[in-house]
Amino acid sequence: MENNFGYPGQGNYSSQPGRKKPRPRGLKKLLWIIPLVVLVLILSLDSFYTLKEDQYAVITTFGKPTMVSASGLQPKLPLVQRVTKVSKSIQGFPLGYRANSNESFEEESLMITYDYNFVNVDFYVEYRVTDPIKYLYNSSDPIGILKMLCQSYIRDTIGLYNVDSVITTGKSEIQSEIKEKVIARLEQEDLGIQLTNITIQDAEPPTAEVQQAFTAVETAKQSADTAVNNAKKYANEVTPAAKADADEIIKQAEAYRESKINEATGQAARFTELYNEYQKYPLITKQRLFYEAMEEVLPGMRLYIVDADTGVQTSLPLEQYATINLPEEGTDNG
Repeated sequence: MENNFGYPGQGNYSSQPGRKKPRPRGLKKLLWIIPLVVLVLILSLDSFYTLKEDQYAVITTFGKPTMVSASGLQPKLPLVQRVTKVSKSIQGFPLGYRANSNESFEEESLMITYDYNFVNVDFYVEYRVTDPIKYLYNSSDPIGILKMLCQSYIRDTIGLYNVDSVITTGKSEIQSEIKEKVIARLEQEDLGIQLTNITIQDAEPPTAEVQQAFTAVETAKQSADTAVNNAKKYANEVTPAAKADADEIIKQAEAYRESKINEATGQAARFTELYNEYQKYPLITKQRLFYEAMEEVLPGMRLYIVDADTGVQTSLPLEQYATINLPEEGTDNG
């Protein structure tokens, strides 16, 4: 039996074993279209990106970076431009402890104070990116640089204060001083990041015994403050009454002074008047002064005055009496 090709004993070509059937031409075209569609899909997906409100986008075109801050769906050149997103929000990291477990990390927290005491101080540092291009390209690890700067200035500043100030009263001042130093240094480094805050989370001595001693000191300070406040309260209550008493005493003293001045002025005027009378009538004035003095010295006696020439008696209103011979006119017995 001959086949279509003239070979004896063989069937037709389609029925020969081991030979494949010819593929349709439409399938070959489909195999070319699928990769093309995938490529177009990839390029279309790479032509857009989405930016959130709290993000920057840094687009590099042939190595040249540009910044985009507008949020929403943004276009870009596929395969040519690359997008790196940077957060605008405030971020932070701990120093001296681990954020997840709050476990102390003494390599960062253990410090020495001005008075040569050891103290464990934990900080939390907050920062934000102000220039994403500088943040990405001015240094390989800007956050690591910020962390080293904070650690350096923290130790430098803690070393200027005694342990009591670090643990109790000087925390706010220490935080402010460290923040000013780090901000000034970041401006010099130009890393594209800004320190927003640095806070002392905890400060305590490294041993329990020292901690108990500081607790006792703090308790004593609080007791002292309470005593001072109570004393001020008592002073505020007593001072007005004391001022009123002082004013009353001053008024009484001034009145007494005025009375004494008036009395002295009156006595001086009386003396002047007596002196004038004495110049006119010395003997009569002497007798008058004598009588007045006797009335004052012997108020309970009756006094009889006898004239030596006439024998006439004159009595003064005294309870008892005494006989006194008066000197004659013209004699001065003092």
